[in-house]
Amino acid sequence: MEKILEVKDLQVSFDTYAGEVQAVRGVSFDLRKGETLAIVGESGSGKSVTSKSLMRLIPSPPGRIKNGQVLFEGKDLTKLSEREMQDIRGSEIAMIFQDPMTSLNPTMTIGKQITEGLRKHQGLNASAAKVRAIELLDIVGIPNPEIRISQYPHQFSGGMRQRVVIAIALSCNPKILIADEPTTALDVTIQAQILELLKDLQEKLGMAVIFITHDLGVVANIADRVAVMYAGKIVETGQVEEVFYNPQHPYTWGLLGSMPSVDATDEELIAIPGTPPDLLKPPIGDAFALRSDYAMKIDFEMEPPMFKVTDTHSAATWLLHEDAPKVEPPAIVKKRMRPVNSQAAGKKEGAKND
Repeated sequence: MEKILEVKDLQVSFDTYAGEVQAVRGVSFDLRKGETLAIVGESGSGKSVTSKSLMRLIPSPPGRIKNGQVLFEGKDLTKLSEREMQDIRGSEIAMIFQDPMTSLNPTMTIGKQITEGLRKHQGLNASAAKVRAIELLDIVGIPNPEIRISQYPHQFSGGMRQRVVIAIALSCNPKILIADEPTTALDVTIQAQILELLKDLQEKLGMAVIFITHDLGVVANIADRVAVMYAGKIVETGQVEEVFYNPQHPYTWGLLGSMPSVDATDEELIAIPGTPPDLLKPPIGDAFALRSDYAMKIDFEMEPPMFKVTDTHSAATWLLHEDAPKVEPPAIVKKRMRPVNSQAAGKKEGAKND
């Protein structure tokens, strides 16, 4: 599949009174046409800063892209002028933010907010833009769109407001959609509806999606590939089945172990001890070492490289070095692991259950 986006050694910092906060410390990944990449990690891992940097939405000052490339269809977005970026935002790359209420202007009707982008990027006149806006509201599942287009954000529920935000993001048929924790402010039932909507739209429109979340349960249902972030770096990446059923990094074990499972109601969840490191002074070696039960001496001395597990799966942990001791994931994680990409194994499991 052809690559539509390549991120190479992205470094983003914020200048504060206390010093330089190194929020993103050399992130590299790619995105292929039509696929969904999930970027996962706890709060403060650098997920949202990474996603906003792709669209050059980091406020400057205090934020700045120190180094790296963001290649969209071969064009380095970090080198473009603000005027050139304005032509790309919305039309080529669109974004859905966390809180739909703060994403919408409370003084403007829904219709005006949707047609704004259509008129700027698509060159539609007022009447054609209104027709398209009604179509978009219908596509995202808002009933009576011809009436609701004249209403204001406060007249919509949280789930409906998020549907409006999705309609705005899709209005100019972007090639990449970045969804930054789009279901965080919604209840569980509405979350499921929004996720299903995004999945359906992605399949119908064929756009690539970057999905930012701290919820691994979301990842399992929506992503093709996963990148796990910690302390401003990607520490594990692979196909969703590989990361879920053959995780290699202790941090990924912790995330999986802390995820509730309907199949294991009697099991105690894992709590990752401690807190993420202070990125004013990033630690030497593996940033997760102080919180890991599996840390070795080398973890405090040298930063681990990305070790290749398969052609599509890599992890940055010294546990994958050939001289490292062999350790097993926690029991709760092992219970959830299954053979990767093995249809035969799946059939045997089904036969046993029958």
